Amino acid sequence: MKITYREVNGYLIPNLKLPPEEANIRLGKWGMVYKDYLENNKKVFFNMLLMQGKLYQNCAEVEKQARYMYDMLIEQMKMAEGVTEQLKEDNQMEWIQRMGNIEARAREMIQLNLFIIKNSCNKLKVFSQLKNNCNSY
Repeated sequence: MKITYREVNGYLIPNLKLPPEEANIRLGKWGMVYKDYLENNKKVFFNMLLMQGKLYQNCAEVEKQARYMYDMLIEQMKMAEGVTEQLKEDNQMEWIQRMGNIEARAREMIQLNLFIIKNSCNKLKVFSQLKNNCNSY
């Protein structure tokens, strides 16, 4: 791959473009957190992905996995704690409080385990670990 340069104020700046498959990827919260983690803690891996043009694809995959786990955790905790639509109809304030608590715990569990998700070879083991953490709250 040949790199071309342009001159700006006496400095040669490379003309870099994202590959087409990378240019249209939009990252959500978990993908951005993972990208920040790689950039600050796994610099070699971050730069390798960046140079290969696969950084955003990698972060989008983590985003997808984390969002799926977040949704599953929310549903499991709602069932385990009896947070139902009936509660929502009967006592909206209690429902809002309990859902806020459930969502905060799910976000915390995903945040703590986000980097294990991508770095683990056995994703089912991590998912079952998250499920066990859910039951311990």
